[in-house]
Amino acid sequence: MGAACGNAASCHAVSSGTLRPLQQLAFDSMETPFNDRGVSVTRNALSSAGQVFPLRDIVGVQVVTIQKNKVLPITISVVGLVGAIVGGVLGVPAGLVCGVMLVVVGWLTWATQDITHRLMVQTADGEREALSSVDRDFVERVGAAVNEAKGAAAAASAAQKV
Repeated sequence: MGAACGNAASCHAVSSGTLRPLQQLAFDSMETPFNDRGVSVTRNALSSAGQVFPLRDIVGVQVVTIQKNKVLPITISVVGLVGAIVGGVLGVPAGLVCGVMLVVVGWLTWATQDITHRLMVQTADGEREALSSVDRDFVERVGAAVNEAKGAAAAASAAQKV
């Protein structure tokens, strides 16, 4: 160690242990886990909404899109429309007002619904929902991170066997 030092002061600092050269770090893509919006994927597990799915138990992942519910808003609006017509024909202002309000509530029910995307995890025990979001790209990124982590774990396992 003394031969590599340029002067006595730097040799003393290195040999005392106070100044040490930094180790070169080899970054593996899964050494820094996927961690976004409360969802993390490491080499060993998928963690989302308080649920932990060990990668060894995951058979596959699938993104499922859930469309808006049409039945409820249409039913509310039709009932409101009928109430408004009956209230108008019979001259009952309360029926007309309540009917119009129900039509508006039906429209708001439709307008405020979101299309949601779910990450479904297949295990030996069946299929479970791991994540739900309105952002499809995010759900697909989580699914890709799980597949990448499973592939890295399989490669590491195969390398250890050799």
